Amino acid sequence: IVSDSSVLLCVCISLCLAWLHGDPRKVLHPTDSYGRFCGQKGTPNAKKPILFYFNILKCANPAVLINLQCPTTQMCVLKCPDRFATYTDMQLQHKLSKSYWEYYRQFCKPGFNDPNKGDFHIFRPNLLMCVCVCVCVCVCVCVCVCVCVCVSYRGLLISLVVSLVFILLLRFTARLLLWFTIIAVIFLLAYGMWYCSMELSQLRETPGSDVAIVDVGLHTDLQVYLQLRQTWIIFLVSLGLTEVSILVMLIFLRRRVQVAIALLREASRAMSYIMSTLFYPVVTFFLLAVCISYWAVTAVFLASSNEAVYKHTFLVNTFFSLCQTFNRTNISKTASCLGSQCTFAFYGGETPYHRYLFILQLFNLLVFLWLVNFSLALEQCTLAGAFASYYWAKRKPQDIPPCPLFSSFSRAIRYHTGSLAFGALILSVVQLVRIILEYLDQKLRGSNNMVSRFILCCLKCCFWCLERFIRYMNRNAYIMVAIYGKNFCTSAQEAFFLLMRNVVRVAVLDRVTDFLLFLGKVLIAGGVGIVAFFFFTRKIPVIQEEVPTLNNYWVPLLTVVAGSYLIAHGFFSVYAMCVDTLFLCFCDDLERNDGGSEKPFLMSPELHRILGKSSHSRISPLQILLVWDKCLPSSNSKMLQVRIKEPKTTEEMCHPSNMSVKILSHSGHSISRGNKSNTTTPQVYLLTSHPGSVLRFSKKDLQSTAHLIFQTHVHTKTA
Repeated sequence: IVSDSSVLLCVCISLCLAWLHGDPRKVLHPTDSYGRFCGQKGTPNAKKPILFYFNILKCANPAVLINLQCPTTQMCVLKCPDRFATYTDMQLQHKLSKSYWEYYRQFCKPGFNDPNKGDFHIFRPNLLMCVCVCVCVCVCVCVCVCVCVCVSYRGLLISLVVSLVFILLLRFTARLLLWFTIIAVIFLLAYGMWYCSMELSQLRETPGSDVAIVDVGLHTDLQVYLQLRQTWIIFLVSLGLTEVSILVMLIFLRRRVQVAIALLREASRAMSYIMSTLFYPVVTFFLLAVCISYWAVTAVFLASSNEAVYKHTFLVNTFFSLCQTFNRTNISKTASCLGSQCTFAFYGGETPYHRYLFILQLFNLLVFLWLVNFSLALEQCTLAGAFASYYWAKRKPQDIPPCPLFSSFSRAIRYHTGSLAFGALILSVVQLVRIILEYLDQKLRGSNNMVSRFILCCLKCCFWCLERFIRYMNRNAYIMVAIYGKNFCTSAQEAFFLLMRNVVRVAVLDRVTDFLLFLGKVLIAGGVGIVAFFFFTRKIPVIQEEVPTLNNYWVPLLTVVAGSYLIAHGFFSVYAMCVDTLFLCFCDDLERNDGGSEKPFLMSPELHRILGKSSHSRISPLQILLVWDKCLPSSNSKMLQVRIKEPKTTEEMCHPSNMSVKILSHSGHSISRGNKSNTTTPQVYLLTSHPGSVLRFSKKDLQSTAHLIFQTHVHTKTA
């Protein structure tokens, strides 16, 4: 089993290698194409603090993150260009005045000093972009985004409060609230469809609205797309398909939806006793922030540890063996190597460290995935241990241990870190393989080899399925680890076979509960988003004066919606973990206990009624307590009438009599002890004849008759 020291050792190795060889100044300060810093004292570019890109669009390449080198010429300049011209225009202006050339020569590649050269050197400033302009734009965008986030904080706080109140209300009104969620989502989608149809009808009379989205292209102003009919048609079709899908699921899975609602109500009861679990995602968020910071810093140090590599370039045909080495500022004037110079090629190196730098980046990525999955595994194991302590308590809430969340977290850190790290490593390796396959897919995107593309597509699909399976099995394995404290492999094996023995319940309830929780997240995010929309568009008369002035309300609106969904997802992830833990504990409880006095069920009667087996199985969906009438029959009477009462606690399930019972059906035919009736209802099992026996009836039996007639044979007790 992998221990936690292995993870820490990997982190320390990658950090030491990166910090020993890395130079973060290459990231913090701009460098030109020759590896020299811009605006740094003691360098030739001390008075040129601005980096100028010939074509910054070429920097949109994933390889830039690895080599920190954009595949276009870069220069340090004093200020950005403020005019545009082609090389031919500049030649024409140069003949009139040399001031034009003095201005543009600072933006030309080194070595190009003659404006009268031929047209094969085309200088096109309209394709050039200066990073100072981009930086100014980026700074403005960042400031605007920060302002939008500050404006949106109220909506985020509202979503936080709404999510918390929603989960608290599930404790008392689970069925009502969940059905309200389903109906509200249906009406919300219907309102969206109506709004889209109204906008579409208005645009039918607007000229130019029939233009296709593809013809419009990319625009930062979203209002451009909202003026197109095709945009609203896409919205309308998407909402319609979602509406139909939800309605179909409710029609064909309405019984399962009711069972899932009851299971969620039981989970809300467990969370009401352990309210601290709702705030554990804050700990996970902090751990994930640390992991992301570690990965980003290490990746930057690794990427900046390359050295500048220079190569000979030749303006005319010559032989390299006849040329001597020159620096960048000196150009050879020897006839045998005319025009050769030593120019910057890329960041790299010839040492073993530089040759395997890409492998180190992959290793750093693997460690990052490992740490992220370990943090999530720690959350799942901690929550599972807390909720399992609720389930296995004989008396609730008296037997629930104090501070169950802290106790579970302590056990996970002290005893289960190896199991969590091993499960996280398996998942991280599969995720790394998927990332490599995506990288290869990007490289082969322009290839015409259909066989390789087909094989790659199959591999991507297989590893996607494998990742989903491992993620699901790890989740259940961590639950078993939290309950019994066994190692990861044993826990995963037991969880797998336990789920396979209850595959019908798993297939239906797991998906239905996830669907209901998803509807809850959509309701919260959508509801807060609608309120934010009316707020930013000043359609709420009461608070119009408090609305800040915004040039574009889409950024804060999207921030509110996305933030609300993430906040709701954090709360509901705890809820989903509670449901999975209770369900797995229930399946294990059914196999380990039989409901008798020696091995009583530890589940609540309501949970047993929700998920119990039918009357054809070992466990009935309803457990009935037979309460004898206070008026006992006379000694010569052979018939006894009893009342049926649903049990409220586990103790009430015991039969109070010291008699053996022989059951008679309605037709008068006797039913053998311990066998099922082959006659009409009621269908009854007589499991035992000793004190403490339990009679189990199907739900159909209870609806068909209100009383059962029993013939009793009283036995005297002997010493």
